[in-house]
Amino acid sequence: MLDIRYVRENPERVKEFSKQKGYDVDVDRVLTLDEQRRELQQQIEVLRTERNSIADAMKQSGGKPDQTQIDRGRELKVEIAEIEEKFNGIDDEFLSLFKKIPNIPADDVPIGATEDENVVAKKVGEPAQYGFTPKSHAEIAETKGWLDKEHAAKVTGSRFAYLKGDLVKLQFALIQFVMDKLSDQAFIDEVIAENNLTVSNKPFLPVLPPFMLRTELYDAMDRLEPRDDRYKIEDEDLWLQGSAEHVLGSMHADEIFNDSELPVRYIGYATSFRREAGTYGKDMEGMFRMHQFDKLEMESLTAGDDGLQEHLLLVAIQEKIMSLLEIPYQVLQKCTADIGKPNARGIDIEAWLPGQSAYRETHTADYMTDYQARRLKTRVRRAGGDIELIHTNDATALPLSRGPIAIIENHQTSEGDVIIPTILRSYMGGKERI
Repeated sequence: MLDIRYVRENPERVKEFSKQKGYDVDVDRVLTLDEQRRELQQQIEVLRTERNSIADAMKQSGGKPDQTQIDRGRELKVEIAEIEEKFNGIDDEFLSLFKKIPNIPADDVPIGATEDENVVAKKVGEPAQYGFTPKSHAEIAETKGWLDKEHAAKVTGSRFAYLKGDLVKLQFALIQFVMDKLSDQAFIDEVIAENNLTVSNKPFLPVLPPFMLRTELYDAMDRLEPRDDRYKIEDEDLWLQGSAEHVLGSMHADEIFNDSELPVRYIGYATSFRREAGTYGKDMEGMFRMHQFDKLEMESLTAGDDGLQEHLLLVAIQEKIMSLLEIPYQVLQKCTADIGKPNARGIDIEAWLPGQSAYRETHTADYMTDYQARRLKTRVRRAGGDIELIHTNDATALPLSRGPIAIIENHQTSEGDVIIPTILRSYMGGKERI
């Protein structure tokens, strides 16, 4: 969430940007409640001070307390309890409304009312020209016996699949390829040099995280909503995570890093779960939009003055991976209405899918500034001794449904085979096609 001091000092700006992001928040009510809770807190502190003074005086009386002091002490106990009850009610309403205020977008975020107003920043690679009508990944995978949704429907219902054969090998090859690259300092150096970035060359630490997290931390990450899109564990205070960053970003709640420990960079692999309500048509073909999917996710924790450059690094890594996999793509700068509530800036990468004759999202990179860290209470002790909130970034390293989809569709042959990208062949036992 935002710093309440910023909201007090910039109420009109907060209203304007909340509206631009599509959030109808009663900022005036938030500030009214904030003032009321501060007044009540001050009253409580004054009464507690008086009560402590009486208690000290009674201790110094040598066991002969004055009845007036005893009576006043009892009155103060009742008064404090009454004001605290009032304070708690106001504080609960304040926090509920305050949490609804979105993060402030960065200065270069395009203003837009819908995702249609996202801006194409650049396109990389030319879509291949085929001497045949390209097939969708679903047609190829089902013909090859790699994708079995019929048996999955019998076992779990719709929007699940069994992956088989070479498609499974391709997925694990991609996992190992991405893990190798991101944990290699030389690769990070290469990306930094190619993009003229001023960031640490510290590699990413591979992590296999838990697939569940508690309500408190999911909510603190500001990724729990909309709850209808999440899976709740019955009779447990646990949710299935919807992406690895949910359990990576929350793991350092209530911790203070030393300056020298940052950046903290994780590359996490997780099987993720989302209801994906309301999708239809092409998005339900094959394995494009499933209830269960695997993904490699980057999570980064930095000092505040390094946050934006870190965001640019994660985007550059995404682009490098797409180029190495020989997939044409475009980079979108997301507009205010599409970047998301906790985000200050958001970038999407969309792969060209010849089976759909369209660019479709494969990667997202989110920069949250200190918005998540404020509720998580994740901080850093700077070299001079000051303690500050960290900045958080997360970004898709590779989605393990849409990554293979893009490879299958872009590298298909007229015979219905798939040419393995050169960079992956050593991970596929030297195979050139499947």
